[in-house]
Parts: sequence; C-alpha cells; structure tokens
Amino acid sequence: MPDQTADRAELRGDCERCFGLCCVALPFAASADFAIDKQAGTPCRNLREDHRCGIHARLRQQGFSGCTVYDCFGAGQKVSQVTFGGQDWRTASRADARRMFDVFPVVRQLHELLWYLTEALALPPARPVHAELRHALQKTEDLTRQTPEQLAALDVGAHRQDVNVLLLKTSELVRAGTGARGRKKDRRGADLMGARLKGADLRGANLRGAYLIAADLTGADLRGADLIGADLRDADLTDADLTGAFFLTQPQLNAARGSVGTRLPDSLTRPVHWTAQL
Repeated sequence: MPDQTADRAELRGDCERCFGLCCVALPFAASADFAIDKQAGTPCRNLREDHRCGIHARLRQQGFSGCTVYDCFGAGQKVSQVTFGGQDWRTASRADARRMFDVFPVVRQLHELLWYLTEALALPPARPVHAELRHALQKTEDLTRQTPEQLAALDVGAHRQDVNVLLLKTSELVRAGTGARGRKKDRRGADLMGARLKGADLRGANLRGAYLIAADLTGADLRGADLIGADLRDADLTDADLTGAFFLTQPQLNAARGSVGTRLPDSLTRPVHWTAQL
C-alpha cells in the first residue's frame, strides 16, 4: 500500500480537482455561520459556473464564516475524480448528480478517519498498535474506492466505531508517554464552554469531544493533548502551545482564535484570520 504516513496531500481539499461538491451537496441554515438557508443538493448562490466560490476572499465579511472552517479532507476530489471518474454533476443525469451528493458526506467521513489513522502511524509511542492501524488504514482506503451504490449502503458509523477503538489505544499510549496522570487530565467530553483556562497545564490531557466553545486557553500548555472531536469554536488559543497535540484538525483550528504566538503541530497551518487584523 502507499506510504500515506509520508504525504497527506490527498487528505487535504483540492478545489482544482473537485466540482464544488461541498457548495452543493451539503445543507446549511441561516445563522451566525451562514447568511442564508440552503437545502442539500442545491448549489450555493455564490458558486460560479467554474465551480469556484465567488466570494471566497470575503466569506467572513459576507456572513459565511462556516465555510471557512470546513474541510473535506480530500473527499471532494476523490468523489469527483475517482468515484465518478471526472463526471461533472452539472452535465450528469439528475440521478447521477443525486448519487454524487449522497456519496460525498460518506467519503468525507472516511477521509477524516484516514487523516487520524495516518497521524496515528506517525506517532512513535503507538508502535504496539501500528500493525492494526495499517490494516485499518488499508480497509478504510479500500472503502473509499467502492462503487457509488456500495458507498451509499455503507454503515460508516459502524466502521468509525471500529477505528475509534484503535484511536483510543493510540491516545492512551501517546499520553502515557507525557506522564499525564490523574482526573484533572481526563476531560473527555467535559463541558468547558467559556472556561477560564488561561495558562493551564493541559499537557497530555484527554480532551476528546470536550466542549471548549469560547474557552480562554490563552497561553495554555496543550502539548501532547488528545483533541479529537474537541469543539474549539471561538476558543482563544492566543500564545497557546499545541506542539505535539494530536488528532487535531484544520477545521478545529479554523474555528478557533489564535495569534502569531500560537505554536502548532507541523501538519497544520495558521488560519489566515488569526493574523488578518495585524
């Protein structure tokens, strides 16, 4: 199998090889994240004929901040170029277009799992489960290459549960290496909305699925923390240290606030809006 641990290029959205699927397949409701309502399968009013966003550079100013925190993990180009062999939904039959829109969210979930599994294989403390991780990675990749009919019928939730068992084992192995101990470091699923955690020592903490919405994490030490599924919307990561934090994704960072002083894992990039006002 390909050495996916060496290159995550195919696990990042590539709009040049996609037909704007996220702008058509997914629904959204008028809110603080979206300026308008849009039904699933209906093109966004800002989508141009060339499948590009007409207000991409002004999404936040135009009330579409939700678009800036979304990432398909490369599912868009996989569905466009592999599952449907380069077929454009605009010229496809209505039935094929509908299948494309139905399959896209499924492949997106599978690609997110590929991101986590690829990262897990790059973590030395997880060596005891590397063989199982490689098997899960190959199985997940194989699932993404099924036919549209097979993907539509896939119980992706069940597959996520199987993979999550391995990701939990990985988390325990990695965090054990940080010396994290005690209840204070186990905040899995904790309600920490608006919490005052400025300068907090969260090294090796289990923050899986924690609600950190609008939490003050200024200067917090999050090295080696497990952040899978943590809700970081409007969390203040100014000058926080996320070096070695794992299972953190670009959408999570994009939803948060930060600064040039925020230290990030090498696999992620500093969101443009963090420094836009400088």
